[in-house]
Amino acid sequence: MKNMNLKIFLFVLISVLLFACHDDFLPKPKGYFRIDLPEKVYRNYEAKCPLTFDTPEYSSIELFENKMSSDSCWFNIYFKKFNARLHCTYMPVRGDFDALVRDAYGFAISHEMKASALKRTGIQDTERKVYGMIYDIEGEAASQLQFFVTDSTHHFFRGSLYFYNSPNPDSIAPVLQFLKADVVRLVNTMEWR
Repeated sequence: MKNMNLKIFLFVLISVLLFACHDDFLPKPKGYFRIDLPEKVYRNYEAKCPLTFDTPEYSSIELFENKMSSDSCWFNIYFKKFNARLHCTYMPVRGDFDALVRDAYGFAISHEMKASALKRTGIQDTERKVYGMIYDIEGEAASQLQFFVTDSTHHFFRGSLYFYNSPNPDSIAPVLQFLKADVVRLVNTMEWR
């Protein structure tokens, strides 16, 4: 009898717990972590190569001393908080302007296989002699943002933004737009020396 009462008690308790607080159950939608974006504060960076531009305070410069020469240089702008790097290369123009532009375009379209779209935005500032192109690469490409700028006669500078995680376009979209504003600022403040 005692065993029977215990079974009935457990049955009633489980029934109450399962059905008494009955609300329609809806699964929670898939979500992403909230991203705290820092305030945009910039500083001017004078590169070892003949150019200057603004970089955000929340970034750092990674120099590749072994890839520096008297006229070209390689460096990254590292965004630690976002696990991203803007790979930057400066090269002088030495009669190879068409080849440099072709290479920059080739790097951008090499991501097109995984991309859903490739958008181009032209850059033309005759006062500062800065011309070029920004490539927005949509989809699951390894690099979603690339650019090049040049004065067409002496200087050529290109950059590619990479996130060091899975290229899930939905999850990186807010950070990509945030960092794109930094790339636009870099291009808009570019000065040749």
